Amino acid sequence: MADREQVEEPVPGGGPAAEAGLAVVREVLAGLPGSVVFLRPEYGPSGEVVDFRIAAASPDAVDIGGRDGAQLVGRSVLGTYPGIDTTDLWRGYLDVLATGAVHEGELEYEEAGAGIPHRSRFAVRASACQGGLIVSWDRLDAGEREQRRLALMQRLGRMGWVDRDLVNGTIVWSDEVYSIFGRDRALGPMTLEELSARAEGEDRAAMEEAVRRLLKSGEPMDRTFGVRLPGPEVRQVRVVAETETDVHGDPVRVHGFFQDVTTAKHAEQLLLEHRQAALAQQSLLAAERDLAARLQDTLLPVPQQTLELAGLSVDVAYLPLQKGLRLGGDWYSAIELPDGSALLVVGDVAGHGLDAVATMALLRFTAKGMAITGTPLPTVLANLNTLLLHTPDRTGSTATMIMAVYQPADSRLTWVRAGHPPPLLVRDGRARFLPTAGGILLGATPSPRYEASTVDLLPGDHLLLYTDGLVERPNEPIDEGLARLAATALAHARTPRPLDGIVRSLVAPHARRDDVCVLHISR
Repeated sequence: MADREQVEEPVPGGGPAAEAGLAVVREVLAGLPGSVVFLRPEYGPSGEVVDFRIAAASPDAVDIGGRDGAQLVGRSVLGTYPGIDTTDLWRGYLDVLATGAVHEGELEYEEAGAGIPHRSRFAVRASACQGGLIVSWDRLDAGEREQRRLALMQRLGRMGWVDRDLVNGTIVWSDEVYSIFGRDRALGPMTLEELSARAEGEDRAAMEEAVRRLLKSGEPMDRTFGVRLPGPEVRQVRVVAETETDVHGDPVRVHGFFQDVTTAKHAEQLLLEHRQAALAQQSLLAAERDLAARLQDTLLPVPQQTLELAGLSVDVAYLPLQKGLRLGGDWYSAIELPDGSALLVVGDVAGHGLDAVATMALLRFTAKGMAITGTPLPTVLANLNTLLLHTPDRTGSTATMIMAVYQPADSRLTWVRAGHPPPLLVRDGRARFLPTAGGILLGATPSPRYEASTVDLLPGDHLLLYTDGLVERPNEPIDEGLARLAATALAHARTPRPLDGIVRSLVAPHARRDDVCVLHISR
């Protein structure tokens, strides 16, 4: 094969236009920094690329042999860099010419010239331009790469290194240390003793003692201290340092680093504050749960066995929505009155939590007290309505309620209700809701009207008093819930414990959104 430097095949598309394009490329490269050249391909007899010639170069270009841009122009690539045609870079050049795709990669190349590093690594980029290639490169020698990595690590980690010669007194800081301490580089570095004097508050004594031990006995230090910058800002800086010693064991050199950990310390403090707030909230919730449990035992004890009152058997189901609190706005009363009759009440205070519990207790005990003194049932509801409207800390509270008294002498049940679902009676294989005059819920208006209704209970009858949590479901008409309750109560009427079956069927399989309270009364 002929000497490649002597091949002078015409460049496709040559002529005045090509020369004008080359002039533009040379003008562009003249203003570019770094190492950039323009390569023109040279072709053999069969039209294959046999070499490239450097037709233009940036002024700052320097190759592995130390040749600058002016020295590179006119040289052939293979004549200047023998063996490069066996590398991936050469194949990349040919691919760029054929497809126009950009090639990026690394080239490790060995130069045999005296005084030149034997092996160097370059990052090379080639792209198509004017029928040739624009090629740029950066030298990636190991030392330079490590230096770049170190600088990047210091910048990202907000840290910088320090060296101090204790014999001749010289101190060297990396650039990042000046940034950490907000110090003008013209002022030079400070000693550890000077930095200790700038420590804030209690940090100063601890920092001074750590520095003294480091310089006197070579004890390594790793401390974080607050240091005041020029101006009002205080930064949290971590100092890690150790010493080199002479043959006598005396420290002669200090190596270490400073790291700005202000952001991390602030985040740590914020996390601590959030954790303390969470613990305080947990303690508060635990105290509320403990209080609610004791309140339930005092305010609303739930019997585990069937109650026998005035010839009636009464079972209670109480399921507060908030299981941890064990109390809600729903409530009941089931007691025998002084005259031998039975008082049966179910109520539902709007809302949940301790406010609802407080309103529940107010209504429950007041209603029970008035019933014991013989107050007529409509009057009891009217008085409770007035109580809600005029008790300062209960203003705005509302509640529904159904209240009944059973007289065993004539088996008559008299009841009134305030905005509450109607009682359900199961008798002789049929379930029906008892008609009632009704009445508006408590706390809604200053002049409500409540009227009593009556029914005689027969042996074998089952009566349900309940809150709306037993029948209501999202996006469902209340009539569907009432019909479901009637069918379920009828299905379980002849079972040993009807209330257990009703609760399992209507409550357990479904996600609840409200408290549930039920009295099952049978004769």
